[in-house]
Amino acid sequence: MIRELHNKLQNKEITSVGLTKKYLDAIEKKDGKLHAFLDVLKEKALEQAETIDKKIEQGEELNVLEGIPCAIKDNMCIAGTKTTAASKILENYVAPYNATVIDKLDEHGAVYLGKTNLDEFAMGSSTENSAFGVTKNPHDHKRVAGGSSGGSAAAVAGGLATWALGSDTGGSIRQPASLCGVVGFKPTYGRVSRYGLIALASSYDQIGPITKTVEDAAIVFDTICGRDENDNTTVKKNSESFAENIKVDLKGKKIGLIKEFFSEGLDSRVEKAVRQKLQNAQSRGAELIEIEMPMLKHSLAVYYLMMPSEASSNLARFDGIKYGLSENDSVESILDVYLKSRQAGFGDEPKRRIILGTYTLSAGYYDAYYKKAQGVQELIKKEFAKAFEKVDVLASPTSPTPAFKIGEKADNPLEMYLTDAYTVSANVGMVPAISIPSGTVEEDEKKLPVGLQLIGKWWDEQNMLNIAHSIEQMS
Repeated sequence: MIRELHNKLQNKEITSVGLTKKYLDAIEKKDGKLHAFLDVLKEKALEQAETIDKKIEQGEELNVLEGIPCAIKDNMCIAGTKTTAASKILENYVAPYNATVIDKLDEHGAVYLGKTNLDEFAMGSSTENSAFGVTKNPHDHKRVAGGSSGGSAAAVAGGLATWALGSDTGGSIRQPASLCGVVGFKPTYGRVSRYGLIALASSYDQIGPITKTVEDAAIVFDTICGRDENDNTTVKKNSESFAENIKVDLKGKKIGLIKEFFSEGLDSRVEKAVRQKLQNAQSRGAELIEIEMPMLKHSLAVYYLMMPSEASSNLARFDGIKYGLSENDSVESILDVYLKSRQAGFGDEPKRRIILGTYTLSAGYYDAYYKKAQGVQELIKKEFAKAFEKVDVLASPTSPTPAFKIGEKADNPLEMYLTDAYTVSANVGMVPAISIPSGTVEEDEKKLPVGLQLIGKWWDEQNMLNIAHSIEQMS
């Protein structure tokens, strides 16, 4: 889709302003029901589009993303715009600088339609935890769009943006992509700079694209990946274009079916759709191999010990002093400012995770919980390494169920956490993973999307993208 629009722009069949206005009109007409956006950057978008059109008129060559309208999850800083992380504590915070991914997109002439909704501080799996209202699934407005990047997924699926950026800490790109029927791609940890991303869990967070196609995801990935001196966890691994090297390539490829992810708790209709997709790949030359990975059942426990611990530390900076909400009326001490600001500014889920994380890191419990979780994480990484000795990629459903109804799991945090059961392992293992559409299931007379997840080897996004692209092309 991106390349097609790029060619039309370059050939003067369309204009960037015209394309941008088309999406802005769609946002005005549809987003009142979807609530995918928290802030629409109409003036900025049109100004960016006008700049691109002038380049076209002057006969200049465009970058492939240049002039293509996109949406940005509202936990990434764009200088001069509000960056709220969907939290009351940052409701009026205006970012003074760009995230590195935004600098890279600026260099390639991207057009920003607006900032998208999310679970507060990316804490959630349904976007119901946003302080500013839930995002609805474009396929059924009574159902969630997933989370925490629900706004970005709904924007792309609902035709409100060509593509979007999300962040993935435990599946927050892939799970909403699955529930909304689009592509969601989490790169290897360290491929994309986290500088300017409001941190949830620093050793898990990774920025990635949500798109209509695998090729589009590769195009965006080409632009945002790479070494950044502002983020010392980033690396430079190659200089070749992932998008230019993407190809249909299934013959002889070994796809490992994670046995533990095709078991109890999986909706039978989801399993049928995913298995059918994989069997189609088998008919095109791929080899399906069942892989037992018993350590993966511990991924959720590891994640929900380590992530709240890191979140507790990262969110300590929001204290009502330097920036953000400050409740400083009728206070007797600086401790009162801390307490009142955090009490008023944070929603229930951040409070829950801060308390859990603070407890886990407290004296006497660090060794028993956090340190032990780190040890299990290393065992999970070793299990991935062992599996990749036998297969090229691993496969599973992205989510155990299709999109659930708004409010259905809101009062049961544990049940909500279990919706991440198939996605968190890739974050724990720090490996790349992608979700691609894998058919639909029918419920309440609505066709709800199902996602197929592919997990790749460390730094081998190209092979994973090729297999995902090949499976996608079978549709």
